[in-house]
Amino acid sequence: MAFIFVWLLWPLTIGEVWVPTSIDVVRSMLELGDVQEGDLVIDLGSGDGRIIMTAARDYKARAIGIEADPIRLVWSRSMIRLKGLSERVKVLWDNFLNKDLGEATVVTVYQNQEINRKLRPKFEKELKPGTRVISHVFTFDILEPKKVDKKSHIYLYII
Repeated sequence: MAFIFVWLLWPLTIGEVWVPTSIDVVRSMLELGDVQEGDLVIDLGSGDGRIIMTAARDYKARAIGIEADPIRLVWSRSMIRLKGLSERVKVLWDNFLNKDLGEATVVTVYQNQEINRKLRPKFEKELKPGTRVISHVFTFDILEPKKVDKKSHIYLYII
């Protein structure tokens, strides 16, 4: 019981809330973004690693997660090793606002509107033209999505 309490409430101590994305939505995000072998997917706030592991396992992409929560970091690294994905997937313990995202071909985001406002200028500065940004639920001010999955609330932006 204590483990569940810590698992769910720890993110609040670092100012975040962990809301896992369903695997169906993960697949819809990666499909909408046309993720494929040769892509480098960077997931901002990668949580338990489900997006990066799915990108590597099912779409043959390389993937990096950036996670500030040490509990989720240890969990996702353990699952990556357990599933034999260590050659294609890694997770960094950091604040994604401080990391250079310039090598990404795809960026996945499930953050709130306030964080997305901070990310927009970062994307414009760091991401190469043609980089795909896939956001679940929350949009980016000013930017017009190229594709929208209204059922799953997924937005695809092309830099």
